[in-house]
Order: sequence, then structure tokens, then C-alpha cells
Amino acid sequence: MTTTTHPVGKGAPHRAAPARAVLGRRSARAALYAVLTLGVIAMLYPLVWLLTSSFKPADEIFGSVGLLPRTWNPGNYADGWTAADGSTFGRPLLNSLIVSAGAVAGNLIACSLAAFAFARLEFRFKRVAFALMMVTIMLPAQVTIIPQYILFHSLGWVNTYLPLILPKFFAVDAFFIFLMVQFIRGIPRDLDDAAALDGCHPGQIYLKVILPLLTPALVTTAIFTFLWTYNDFFSQLIYVSQAELYTVPLALRQFVDGTGQSEFGPMFAMSTLSLLPTLLLFVIFQRLIVDGISTSGMK
Repeated sequence: MTTTTHPVGKGAPHRAAPARAVLGRRSARAALYAVLTLGVIAMLYPLVWLLTSSFKPADEIFGSVGLLPRTWNPGNYADGWTAADGSTFGRPLLNSLIVSAGAVAGNLIACSLAAFAFARLEFRFKRVAFALMMVTIMLPAQVTIIPQYILFHSLGWVNTYLPLILPKFFAVDAFFIFLMVQFIRGIPRDLDDAAALDGCHPGQIYLKVILPLLTPALVTTAIFTFLWTYNDFFSQLIYVSQAELYTVPLALRQFVDGTGQSEFGPMFAMSTLSLLPTLLLFVIFQRLIVDGISTSGMK
């Protein structure tokens, strides 16, 4: 009589391999989440510090080690909102919104028209013009600021918002033109041909076919133009010197005094308030921002 013996634990190695793979994936995922959490903390810490510092008395802002204030001082917001000349911080906020809205309108109109011309129309020296337009992206703003200032000064535009708004209507932001060109190139030309067969000329094709499909790129252009214009300090410092025309960056600069009389508490309070428009804009349109970038060749 013969007996058959089976090795004990024959399937153990096969079961251990998937278990080790699952454990490895979980460890990698945990490490990824840990790195992302540290990145989020590093990015949000300056904002949290700004928010808490806006409630600190002057002697605690730079002298205290802790993040939270020992004594909460909401009076910084009241002091920062009312300026020394009796005006309020609402005027710079309104001025920034006016300048940003004008820049957004200019970029949407001019850059979309230029992008349509580069992507759909045929004209002489088209490739050369597009190459020259792309070169301007690498041109530092400091190179052209003096000629521009001389030109705008001769036109009598200094101490007005015209130098900050009007150039946008001449498609000076090559980055957004390139963004829209990449998007338009992804739209099938069959739509243009079908519209042409129906009797549409290029202007009607732009308005009725391209422009409605260009919405994600237009939203991306509008949001980035608003953010860059709203946060711009250098250009506004060059062209605006009257206090009633000050925008948010210039108004915040008034809280810093080179003689040592700086009011950091009110400045941090107004800095916190000035972040609200940009945060609301991003929260409302964040999905369209991602769609516009991912579908326009920027990825």
C-alpha cells in the first residue's frame, strides 16, 4: 500500500507575492500622500501666517514665535481700511478691478482675433510674423519700458489708466495668442468649410464657429490676465503717481515707510482682503482653468 504525501505550504509563495505587491503599492501611495501633504503645508503656511498676523498687535508680528496671536487685534482691519486722507481702501480695490477688467477685455478681443488669423487665414509672411510674435515672449519688459514711457508721456497718458489698458487691445501678450492658436488648431477645419459653403465669410466663421468653441481658452486667458494685472506692481508704479488713482499694490506700499513708521498690522489686514477677489475667481473657474490649459497644447 502506497501513500501520497503533499508538500506543506506549496501555495504559500504564490500567495505571498501578491501580498507583497499590495503592501508595496500602499507604501508608495502613503509616501506620495505624505509628500503632497508637506507640499500643501509649505504652500499654505505663508497665507496662514499672513491671516494670523493681520490680527496681531505690532509688537507681536515679528517678535512672537507662535503662529497664533496672544492678543487678537481686529482693529488692524479698521485702521487699514481708513486711510490718512479720509478715503477708504475700497477706492484702490475698485481701481484695480477697473484696470483688470479693461485688460481682460482687451486681451480677449485682440488675442482671439490674432490667434484666428495665425491659425486659419493665409497671408504673406505669416510664418515670419508668427515667429517674431513668439520671440517677444522672451523679451524682458525692462527692455521696452523706457521707450514705452517716452511714448505714453508724449501722448499725455501718464497718470491715467490708458498705458495699462489700451495696449492690450493691440494683442501685445504673445503668450495668450500662442495659447489660442494651439486651441484653434485642434478645431476641425471641416467646420470652417461647412460654414463657408453656407456663405459665411472669415469674420462670420470667427464669430459663429471659432469663438463659441474657444470658450475654455478664453476663460483661461481672462483669468490669467486678471491675476497678472491685479497683482502687477511695476507697471502701475511707473505710470500712476496720483493717490486717487492708486491700485491695490500701490496702496499697500503706502503702509511701508522707510523712516521706520511702517504699519505692518493694517498692511497685512488689507493684504488679506485684497486676496479675496483672486481666490473667489479661482474657486469659481478652477475647472475651466484646467480644461483650458489641458486642451490648448500647454500640457
